[in-house]
Amino acid sequence: MKKIIWALVLLGSASAFAHVGSPDVFYEGDAGPYHLLVTVRPPAMIPGIAEVEVRSTSGNVNGIQIVPVYVTGKDQGYPPAPDVMQAVPGDSQSFTGKVWLMESGSWHVRADVEGSQGAVKLSVPVAAFARRTLPMQKALGALLFALMVFLAVGIVSIAWAAAREGSLGPGIAPEASNMRKGRIALIVATVLVLGMLFLGNSWWDSEASTQKQDMLYKAPPLAASLNGDHLVLKMGSSYWHELRKNAWSMKLIPDHGHIMHLFLLRVPAMDRFYHLHPEQKQDGAFALDLPSMDAGHYKIFADVVRETGFPDTMVTEIDLPQIAGKALAGDDSDVSATAFNNAHATQVSALADGGRMVWERDASSPAIGKLTWFRFKVEDKDGKPVSDLEPYMGMAGHAVFVRSDESVFAHIHPAGSVPMAALAVAQDDSGMKHDMTMTMAPEVSFPYGFPAAGDYRLFVQVKRGGRVETGVFDTRVQ
Repeated sequence: MKKIIWALVLLGSASAFAHVGSPDVFYEGDAGPYHLLVTVRPPAMIPGIAEVEVRSTSGNVNGIQIVPVYVTGKDQGYPPAPDVMQAVPGDSQSFTGKVWLMESGSWHVRADVEGSQGAVKLSVPVAAFARRTLPMQKALGALLFALMVFLAVGIVSIAWAAAREGSLGPGIAPEASNMRKGRIALIVATVLVLGMLFLGNSWWDSEASTQKQDMLYKAPPLAASLNGDHLVLKMGSSYWHELRKNAWSMKLIPDHGHIMHLFLLRVPAMDRFYHLHPEQKQDGAFALDLPSMDAGHYKIFADVVRETGFPDTMVTEIDLPQIAGKALAGDDSDVSATAFNNAHATQVSALADGGRMVWERDASSPAIGKLTWFRFKVEDKDGKPVSDLEPYMGMAGHAVFVRSDESVFAHIHPAGSVPMAALAVAQDDSGMKHDMTMTMAPEVSFPYGFPAAGDYRLFVQVKRGGRVETGVFDTRVQ
């Protein structure tokens, strides 16, 4: 019976995470004269409620209204009435609110900001899909189970009494033949009721399995093969995407200059890290000639973005021999580090050019699920702040957060956890453009919040003199 009840819950479901195991969306940027920090916590099921937090760090904001805008499917362009965000007590520049996400796909949480310097709009992209099922509350399950037992016993009791005494007049005691009919009716009714419950449970199990397959998101499968030093990656099509390909575009678009961002991490030591950019061939496969690489078992993470702004991060593994490949060029980069040590937190990372990168962190451990600024200062070999940082793929830097068990992988930019391609689509929707101009200071920062406790390794990338430098940091989140 519990399975039947859970299936009923599942029928009403289907939300999102852009990365592996890191569902919350973090964004930092300007909306006109206001500098805003936005956190969106998507629901685990759809339809479901997304929690939204907005904080203004410059400009005086008087109020914010938020509305979910569906980018994919038949309801595109028909948002509901906006909801008014509530100011946080004691902080007039922080606001909280909630919006309903009713379908799987790409959404924009659009904020209408009113303040002393005028009214502006801002859209933050949020991918939505079911990522897990939710159990029924124990109290409700117990109540429904008790009602089922009550009804089953009632049906059997009615059948038993009707067969035993239904043909008798008032006050007449049942005879042996009546008692025999009652017992037969009792047995038959019990068998029928139990059979109905069994068949009903089997039917609901089948429906639950079908609904789970249809609703729960799965990234497309990724097959990796090696021919010499030539790596070929073939994207499959997940059943989840196949069900929706007629409703919204599955076409891939470039994300800051590349169709795919490929990350190879040697595990379990996490001591070799590669950020590469394969080219897509006419048959749809991705391929590249690998650089020089040490042998080992590598976890592969591949980021792509759909035309609607919907991101996919595909994961696979491969065993590589020692490869004497080509030299790194363009935006491709790598780093070698010591083996991961979960008992050792690092704050300074040596760079290949003799300089170093310093994590300007607080004394306290990073909080779980809370937006935090991860700030990193780059110094030259003399310990002085550098003055020659340059954009790396249009950004001041890139960062990758990986949990020691590989259950969390997040590719973060200074603007947050949203892909830049998805952000461009969202800002077009709001009528505003994301300002990609930047002042290259010797410090780069990333807004992010760890999704769970554990041990993490951070890879922080900047560019100097045409060369990508990568700092490596370890931390424990409790």
